[in-house]
Amino acid sequence: MRSAAFPKGDDVTISRDERPRTRSDLAWAISVGGISVVLVTALLAFTWYFAATLLLIFTGMLLGVGLNALTNALGRRVHLPHTMRLAIVCIALALMLAGVAYLGGATIAEQASLLSKTIRSQITNVKSFLDTHGIDTSFFDFGNAAPAASTDAGSTPTPNTAPRGNLPGAGALASSGGAIVSQTFKLLLGTISAVGNIFIVLFLGLAFAAQPSVYHDGLLFLVPARHRTRATLIVDRISETLERWLIAQIIVMLAVGVVTWIGLAIIGIPGSFILGIQAGLLAFIPTVGAIIAGVVVVLASLASGWIPALSALILFLGVHAMESYVLTPLLQRQALDIPPATLFAFQILLGVVFGIWGLALALPLVAIAKVMIDHFKTYEAPPLAEAA
Repeated sequence: MRSAAFPKGDDVTISRDERPRTRSDLAWAISVGGISVVLVTALLAFTWYFAATLLLIFTGMLLGVGLNALTNALGRRVHLPHTMRLAIVCIALALMLAGVAYLGGATIAEQASLLSKTIRSQITNVKSFLDTHGIDTSFFDFGNAAPAASTDAGSTPTPNTAPRGNLPGAGALASSGGAIVSQTFKLLLGTISAVGNIFIVLFLGLAFAAQPSVYHDGLLFLVPARHRTRATLIVDRISETLERWLIAQIIVMLAVGVVTWIGLAIIGIPGSFILGIQAGLLAFIPTVGAIIAGVVVVLASLASGWIPALSALILFLGVHAMESYVLTPLLQRQALDIPPATLFAFQILLGVVFGIWGLALALPLVAIAKVMIDHFKTYEAPPLAEAA
C-alpha cells in the first residue's frame, strides 16, 4: 500500500499542458541570450572602430560639465539666470585666454621655438653619450636622412648626381613638385582636423552647459521606467563626481604651472614660462603627465649646465610631491578615491588601445566606472546579506 506522504510518479512529472509553455520559455530565454550577445559584440566593435569620435564627444561632455560647474559656483554668489551666468563664465575665460595671448604671445612663441631647439640638441647629446659608452641607440630615429644619403670616400657618385650648373630634368621637377604638394596637403589636412576637433569640443561643451537639464532628462528617458530611479542616482552621482574632480584639477594645474614657472625662472632656465605652461597642462594626466613634464624640464635644463639641471630636477620632484601628497588629497578627497596602481594600469591599457585620447581621459573614465561599481555594490549588498 502506497503511503500518502509520497506522491505518485505522475505527480512529479510535467503535465502535457505545461510542456509547450516550458519549451517556449526555454526558447525565449535562448533567443534573448543570443540577441544580447550579438548586441554586446556589435557595441564593442562599434566602440573599437569609432573610439576616436566617441572620446572626442566625451571630451566635449567634460568641457560642458566643467562650464556647468563654474556656472553653478557663480550662481551661489550671483542670483542670475543660468544662461547669463554661463555667458559671464565664457566671457571671463575668453578674456583671460586673450590676455595671456596678447601679453605673452610673443614670449610663448619665442620660448617654444627655443625650447624645441634645445630639446632636440639635448636628445642628440644624450644619444652621442650613449653611443660613446657602447650602448646601442639604433632605436632612436630623428628623421635625419642626410647621413644615409652621403657617400663614403672612394665610392662612385650616383647617376642622379647632376653637374653643377645644369638644370634638373623634367622627372626630377615632377617628383619634387609632387612631394611638395603631398606634404602641403598633409599639413593642411592635419591643421583642418585639429582646428575642427577644437571647434567640435567647444560646440559640444557649450551645448551641454547651456541646457544641462535637457540632456539629463533625455538620457534618463531612454532608460526603462522601472530602472529610471536607479539611473537617476547614477547619472547625478557621476555628474557631481566629475564636477568636483574638474574644479580640483583646474586648481592643481594652475598651482603646478605657476610654481614650475617661478621656480625655473629663479634657477635661470631659459623658456621657464613655456615650461610652466606645459607642466600645468600635463598635470591633467596623472602620473604619466608628471613623468613627461619632468623629462622635458630636465632636458631643457641640461643646456644651462649640470647644476641648473640638478636644481630643476629637485624642483620637479618638489612640485610632484606637492601635487601628489598635498594638493590632490586635499582637493580631491571627496571626489575620487582610486588607488594609484589601478589608475596607472588603466592609463597604460587605454593609452595602448586608444592612443593619446585614452591616456588623457583615463582618469574620468575610471571615475565613471568606479561610481557605477560603488552604486551597485551599495544597493545590491543588503539583498545578498539577507539571502545569506
